[in-house]
Formats: sequence, C-alpha cells, structure tokens
Amino acid sequence: MQQNLTTVGFDADDTLWHNERFFQLTQAHFADLLADHAEKDHLMERLLVAERRNIRHYGYGVKGFTLSMIETAIEVTGDRVPASVIRKLIEAGQEMLAHPIELLPHARESIEALAESHRVILITKGDLIDQERKLAQSGLGELFDEVKIVSEKTPDVYLSIFARHGDGADRAMMVGNSLQSDVLPAIEAGGWGVHVPHGLVWEHEHAEAPEDAPRFRELPDLGALADLVHTLA
Repeated sequence: MQQNLTTVGFDADDTLWHNERFFQLTQAHFADLLADHAEKDHLMERLLVAERRNIRHYGYGVKGFTLSMIETAIEVTGDRVPASVIRKLIEAGQEMLAHPIELLPHARESIEALAESHRVILITKGDLIDQERKLAQSGLGELFDEVKIVSEKTPDVYLSIFARHGDGADRAMMVGNSLQSDVLPAIEAGGWGVHVPHGLVWEHEHAEAPEDAPRFRELPDLGALADLVHTLA
C-alpha cells in the first residue's frame, strides 16, 4: 500500500531549540541603553520597522538584528548615539551568536522516531553560518536526511524542497512554531502544516491559524508528533 506521508520537514529556531527569548533579552538591554533617548514602546516600534525594512538587505538572524539595533539607535538619537552604546550593541550581538544551544522538550526523540520510517529534513531560514553553528551544537545534524537553510519560506520553496528530497509536497509535512513561515506556506504548497506553539513569537511572524484547512494540525509540543504522523501515514 502506498504511504500517504513520506517526508517530514522541521523548522529549527523555537521548534527544536530556544531562540526568540535571546532576542527579547537583548531587546530589553537595548531599551535600557537608549532609555534617555526614547520610551521603550516607541523604541521597539522603531526597531521592528527597521528589522522589516532590512530583511531584504541582511536577511534573518542575529547579524541583521544587530545592524537594525544600531540603525535605530542612530535614528532615535538624531545621529548622536555615543560610540560606547554602539560598542555595547555589537557586544550584545556577539553574545547572541555565541550562546549555547538549548534543545526544546522532545526534539531529539521526535526526530529519531520519525527517521526510522520517514525522510526527515531540516528547513530553516536565517544566517548560514549561525544556523550551521546552532545545528552542529545541537547534536541533531546526523539525524536529518537533508538540511536546507533558505532566505525565505514560501510555497515555491516548499514545493522545490519536497520535490527534490521527497515525494512531493502533497506527501510531506512541515512542523514548526511559526504559522507565517512554517505552516501556511506548506499548506498552500499542498502539504500538511503542523503548528507547535513556542509562546514567544517575533512580531513579523504573527498570523492567524487556518482552522478550516483540512491539512492543518496543532500540537502542544513535539512529544505527540510521531503518533500524529503515523496516523496520517
């Protein structure tokens, strides 16, 4: 009998390991450094605008975030931000890039269980060097059949990856914490989209759950994923 579901894609940041909380801690430090120049809410609004504007230049990840903080600091101080603040922002970015990886619950056992019967692919976006570092430190790299680090997650990207490294998007599933990047475009491509909420979500990734989509599922954590996959396979 033909297997309906043969390939499972996993997001990385905030699906397999913690990520967003380090951004939020750094944003709090950023607000403290600029407290004499801007209210926190206004500063965060300006930072988000800068991040969205700069994605096309720097992509996703810590490096683009750090440059956006510096740019925002220059803007809110009218080009008078002290060099010491710039230095501290650079140091904050460097600390984020060096932070140890902390796996989320059930990450390893979920991948191991599915790797016995399905192709498993890591599909993540962000800075190439940083994502490769995190994957190496996670100890999960050898479990994946393929690793794809992409600049954006779109329906066309999922169609291409699941066609080249699976049996097509209609026989694939994408698992992640972001409705915007992991779930919605995977479903649009014809696959399954499984949302595993993390609790902390970057503003840019907010989206409404496609409750009426027949190929949408939501799980409280990765511990229930293997059972879900096997019921669909």
